[in-house]
Amino acid sequence: MQLVHNVASIRAAEEEAFARTAEGELMERASDALATSLLRDLGHTDGTCLLVLAGPGDNGGDALWAAARLAGRGVRVWAHQVVEGSVHQAAWQACIGAGAVPVDLEAALQLVERADRVVDGVYGIGGRPGLSGGAAALAEACERTGTPVTSVDIPSGLAADEAGDHTSFRAERTVTFGCAKPCQVMQPAADRCGQVDVVDIDLHWGALAELGEPLIRRWEAADVAAHWPVPTVRSDKYSRGVVGIDAGSATYPGAGVLVAHGAAYAGCGMVRSLGSPEVARAVVQAIPSVVTAPGRVQAWVVGSGWGDRRDGAARLAEVLEDDVPVLVDADALRHVDGVTLRPDCLLTPHAGELAGMLGVQRSEVEAHPIEHVRMAADRTQATVLLKGATQYVATPGQWSVDVAVPGPGWTAQAGSGDTLAGVCGALLAGGLPAAEAAMAAASLQALTAAAEPPLPPHALAMRFGDTLRRLLPGR
Repeated sequence: MQLVHNVASIRAAEEEAFARTAEGELMERASDALATSLLRDLGHTDGTCLLVLAGPGDNGGDALWAAARLAGRGVRVWAHQVVEGSVHQAAWQACIGAGAVPVDLEAALQLVERADRVVDGVYGIGGRPGLSGGAAALAEACERTGTPVTSVDIPSGLAADEAGDHTSFRAERTVTFGCAKPCQVMQPAADRCGQVDVVDIDLHWGALAELGEPLIRRWEAADVAAHWPVPTVRSDKYSRGVVGIDAGSATYPGAGVLVAHGAAYAGCGMVRSLGSPEVARAVVQAIPSVVTAPGRVQAWVVGSGWGDRRDGAARLAEVLEDDVPVLVDADALRHVDGVTLRPDCLLTPHAGELAGMLGVQRSEVEAHPIEHVRMAADRTQATVLLKGATQYVATPGQWSVDVAVPGPGWTAQAGSGDTLAGVCGALLAGGLPAAEAAMAAASLQALTAAAEPPLPPHALAMRFGDTLRRLLPGR
C-alpha cells in the first residue's frame, strides 16, 4: 500500500531533514537520482541533447546539478533560467562550467524540438497552480512537439494537493523524492505526471507520522490479494456469501443482469435476484445459477437501473431493516436523505451523483474529490465509494481516504458501475468491511481491464477469475 501525504506534512519532513543533514547533501542525492534517470531515458550520451528549464527553487537546482553531471559525460546541454536572475547560483555555475550553453526564452522555445529530452525544473510543490508567460509557452511547445519531458518532483503548474489538471507541463516521467504527492495519484492531474519514480533520499519520514495519518492510502495488487476472501474446504454457499439484488427495471433491465454478473464472477456463494419478475427472468437466462426465490441474504445491492421508481424510498428503507450490509447505487442514492445509514452501508456515486447529494457543482467534486467524498461519508455516516478515473473511498470520521488500483480508460462505459456494484456486494456478503470491499472490488475491475482487450462490462466480469488466479497463486 502506497501512503501519500499532503504538502504540509511533506514540508515538515523536509524541514526536519534539512536541519539534520549537511548543507547541499539532500540536493546532491536528488540530483544524482535525477541524472541516473535521465541517462537511462536518453540511452546514451554521445550526440544527445538536453534542454534544462531551471526555476528559482530547489527543483531548478536539482535539474542543473543533474545536467552538469551529464554535460561532463558528453551530453549537449542547453540551460534556460525561467525567471531571469533567479536561480540556484551554485548549481547554475556548475552546469555552465561543465559545458552547458545558457539560452534565453526565444532560443529555448526553438530548441524544444531539437532536444532529445526537456528537464522541467521550473517550480515545485510550493508553486501556484497554473503557468503563465514564458513557462506556459515552454510547456505548450513541449506538448505540441511531443518532446519527452522529465519533471522534477511534480510537473510545474500542477497543485501538489489537487486533482485538477491546471496549465502545466505534461511529463513523460516524473522523478519525485521521498514519497508520492497527491497530484500523482489523482486523475486527471496524475495523467500529466506520466511514469512516477519515487526516489528515497533519506528524508526523515518520522515527522510525517507525528502529524497524523496519510492523506491517501493507495492500494496495490498485493493489497487486493491480501484482503480477498478465499474459500476453504469447509466453505459452503452461505459462508461464501449470498447477495440479494434489487436492480434493474423495465426501462433498464440490463442493470440487474450486470450486477448479477459482477457478484457471480467475483465468487459469491449465491446470487438472489429479488427485483421485478421481468428482470429476474433476464438474469436467470444470463446466469442460470441465480435464485429468484426470497430467502437468506448476507448483503444487499439496490438501486442500479431503478429509474424513477415510485416506491424507491420505501424499498431502500425496507432493505435497511435487515441487519446486513447494504450497497446503495445509482437511483437509490436519491433517497438516502430519508433513511438512517450505517458505516457498513456502501454508497457508490459518480461525481455527478455525489454533487447532487451534497448540493454542489460537479466541477467542485472533480477538482476536490477527497474533500467531497469525506464530506459525504461524514454527512451520511455511510462508507462512500466515489467512482471515476480515480476511485476514492471514505469512511465516516476518518481522515485518510483509500484510492483503488488505477485502471485504463476502457472501463468508462455504460454498465461498468453496475458490474462494480455486484463485485462490492459479493465482498460485503463474504464478510469484508465496506471500505475494504469497495477497494478490492474497484481494484479487481481495474486490474482485469488493464490485462484484457476492451470488453463490455459483463464480458470483463467473466475474466475476473483470470485476474484472481494471477493474484492468488496457490490459494
